[in-house]
Amino acid sequence: MKTASNNQIKLLRKLGQKKYREKEGLFVVEGERAVEQVLENGILNVREVFVEEGKAVSYPLTANSFYELDSKALAEVTDTENSQGILAVCEIPKEVSVEELSKREGLIIATDRIQDPGNLGTIVRTAAWFGASSILIGKGSVDLHHPKVVRSTAGATGVLSYRNSNLDKDLEVFEKEGWQILLLDGNEGAVPISKMNSTNKMVLIVGNEANGVDSCLITSSRKRVMIPSSKDNRSVESLNAAIALSIALYQLNG
Repeated sequence: MKTASNNQIKLLRKLGQKKYREKEGLFVVEGERAVEQVLENGILNVREVFVEEGKAVSYPLTANSFYELDSKALAEVTDTENSQGILAVCEIPKEVSVEELSKREGLIIATDRIQDPGNLGTIVRTAAWFGASSILIGKGSVDLHHPKVVRSTAGATGVLSYRNSNLDKDLEVFEKEGWQILLLDGNEGAVPISKMNSTNKMVLIVGNEANGVDSCLITSSRKRVMIPSSKDNRSVESLNAAIALSIALYQLNG
């Protein structure tokens, strides 16, 4: 196995920043299980895999794709305090246009200003589990290829086609093509998600962790849906965004 060059190490450092991920069209997948899952899925184009010196690997890549890093270099380029000693550099998939997405069928998840990387990663992982086809990353949401987002997907990055979206405009395109728009909203007037039937053209929107769905996205033609709490609950104001989405997807798939 070859030793990683200084230029490769410099690039790994840079990919921690969004501007360099966009410039290079690359991002990093970190962790043994995540790298294994990405390779198993075969969806992402994996450029290179970097492993800590002495670590045994048995992944389906050519020998020329593997490089060793010493422990000091690995600590400099990983995003976690206790690295698992392996990371992969992958090409960022191309975005899908709103016109193409709107001509399809299925369930699409949209995020409105989801700012916590762990939440967005869990949303991607959960959406993939429940068979969603795509995800719209609304303005104000954390970068889909942020290291912490990627780590939280547990290898599901790349499974969903995606679009960095201006939801205000894109949702109108979907509606013109007959898509039903659901907004997760715990405020008064929202309908329990259990009363909704899944359709073959549905967009489900999950809003900001603190403020919910932006009021500009709420219209009379869109359904506001909620996850009802226990009748005697008085101690919890709301659900975590990723948890709420998980319950909603379970209900819609029931």
